Amino acid sequence: MMRSKRVLALLASVAACAAAMSAGAQTVYVSNERSNDITIIDHATMEVIDTIPVGQRPRGLNLSHDGKYLYILASDDDTVQVMDTETRQIIHNLPSGPDPELGVLHPSGDVLYVANEDDNLVTAIDVHNRRILAEIPVGIEPEGMGVSPDGRVVVNTSETTNMAHFIDTESFEIFANILVDSRPRFAEFTSDGSLLYVSSEIGGTVSVIDPSVPEIIHVIEFDIPGIPPEAIQPVGVRATEDGSKVFVALGPSNRVARINGETFEVEQYYLVGQRVWQLYFTPDEKFLYSTNGISNDVSVIDVERDEVIRSIQVGQLPWGVVIADH
Repeated sequence: MMRSKRVLALLASVAACAAAMSAGAQTVYVSNERSNDITIIDHATMEVIDTIPVGQRPRGLNLSHDGKYLYILASDDDTVQVMDTETRQIIHNLPSGPDPELGVLHPSGDVLYVANEDDNLVTAIDVHNRRILAEIPVGIEPEGMGVSPDGRVVVNTSETTNMAHFIDTESFEIFANILVDSRPRFAEFTSDGSLLYVSSEIGGTVSVIDPSVPEIIHVIEFDIPGIPPEAIQPVGVRATEDGSKVFVALGPSNRVARINGETFEVEQYYLVGQRVWQLYFTPDEKFLYSTNGISNDVSVIDVERDEVIRSIQVGQLPWGVVIADH
């Protein structure tokens, strides 16, 4: 009788664990720009569960706010493909302009803003009616895209003009331009909208901008022992919800930096795969994924344990990454 009770208790425990894992399931999507596919990873097991062929040179990825759709910026096909995340099928395309690189979805979930590198434009796309709302001229080689939490401002970075362009989302007009270091690649607002981080790949810095002015209030520099300065090339940036930690992908240095969000001091460097591009948190912010282009893998950083815990092989030249809470 006691043995039966123990077995039943064990089975109940296993069932509870399985239910908890199912309830907290998180799915990782990685774009592979050379193999032209999307790798899908189950975060619970940290294993690849599917690979989906898509358009040519997929780069930026965005999820609809309900997680039902994945927006895939197929750069060499000059389009945004829309994947149903349940069926994993491409269901339609969105007009995007030439060479879409990175995109950002408005907080309303209605408009996707896309940087068109070859045409020096930011395109605003109505994702429901599948039509272009505006084409906004910006600097040369636009790439980085960020949106303020209140949805009033979209920021684009132009790699050759070396500027962050502030765009009013109602008028679709630029109202400010901020000169940053050379080749800016990414723009990340804090969740309260009080700060904007812009990474500069060739300049080797991250500019901290007060968006309310807007103006640069601090410039973050990096120094990795044994790594030449020219190999330290900031690209992807992610800040925690409370703004206390900021993580920066540092390109061919094969490092991710952790920055104190109050002092702007670099506190830690994590050794990841080769040529780290982009970063994304799991929804609970306990883990951070990095895409490593040359080593064809993603690294998983355990934020609480403060260490890299896993390398997962994906497709060829992984670039973009997003994580859904389902």
